[in-house]
Amino acid sequence: MLQIRPIISMLMRSKSGPILLLVQIILSVAIVANASFIITERVSLMSRESGIAESEVFDLDIYNFDDGMDPVSQTKRDIEIIRNLEGVKAATVSSMTPLSGGGWSSNFSYGTSKEDRVDAANAPLYYGDEQMIATLGLKLIEGRNFYPDEVLTGGAELASLLIVSKAYAQETFGDESPIGKVMYRGEIGNQPMKIIGVVERLQGAWVDNNNLERGMIINVELAAAFNRILVRADEEDIVGLKEAIPAALHKENPNRVVRGFTTISEHRNIVYRDHELMATVLSMMVVLLLLITSLGLAGMVMFNIERRTKQIGTRRALGAKKRDIVSFFLVENYLICITGGVIGGLIAVQLGQQLMALYSLPKLELFYPIATVAGLLVLTTFAVIFPAQKAAKISPATATRSV
Repeated sequence: MLQIRPIISMLMRSKSGPILLLVQIILSVAIVANASFIITERVSLMSRESGIAESEVFDLDIYNFDDGMDPVSQTKRDIEIIRNLEGVKAATVSSMTPLSGGGWSSNFSYGTSKEDRVDAANAPLYYGDEQMIATLGLKLIEGRNFYPDEVLTGGAELASLLIVSKAYAQETFGDESPIGKVMYRGEIGNQPMKIIGVVERLQGAWVDNNNLERGMIINVELAAAFNRILVRADEEDIVGLKEAIPAALHKENPNRVVRGFTTISEHRNIVYRDHELMATVLSMMVVLLLLITSLGLAGMVMFNIERRTKQIGTRRALGAKKRDIVSFFLVENYLICITGGVIGGLIAVQLGQQLMALYSLPKLELFYPIATVAGLLVLTTFAVIFPAQKAAKISPATATRSV
């Protein structure tokens, strides 16, 4: 039977080592629990599906500086040239690129009339034509796409039709079908637009914004001296199109600059870079803290073995078995770890509340402190058991050799 009292008594005789180790465990649990929670949250954010064929879609910018150019006719010619190139599956003029970190959004309201309208969530806003869905690779799950003759060229004030994401539809209308519902754009809300379609998923440009999943498309094609074009092609054709598109556009009108050619996958890597860096740094910190704590326990055990050699030998001479010696050091380890784990877990919860208040992080789940303590117990068991087994091999004759 394990004797807890002698172990505690022995720890109290030399307080400095156990106390320092206890403090180390408390800090490790508090920091590792919150760091693990943040890592999980960041990984979860980075793994969100965009609903877009990211590796097949790239954007490019066209800057026209011909003073005599008509933006509307030039834009139509440009998009037609691009669509007719070999390898291009679809192309469209867009107000922004998904996951690019910059773009357009707008406030909306809804109702049967202006008088009874209700405020709705802010949403990322894509200007697009009948090829926007095909270009991004979106999945239309309800309603229909724009017809070509429904797409107007100009500003957002011309929009009359909407295609919304499933997330936005559910947040706004619940389980009720959004098809045929009328929404009003802007603070004044004097522009009615009817929802005609719902796509399964459409993310916006800002990955850290609450409106990321609320993307919507209006039936307006932009036409200006500066245009952003989204193009979809097979991955193996994109490299060739990066040369073919500028060549074709410059052949039609040399007074322009064509630049960009960044895939959505590349935009994703860029926009999530800070999240990835944070997850990497915190992961390294977690590994380092756990390693230091384990080494600290292993060092304390080895020090105690040297200091208690005669005592261990005496116990062996009095009939203690090898497993009793190993159990002695393991129980000593568990007492320190559990005590430090409980205190560290309480501090972790308090630290989590501070992070939640200061950085708008979600509430720390109790699973993380509990899992951290459990993991620490397993890790330190391996750190302690090997030097403990060495102690168990001490011969009983060692106790009398120097008497």
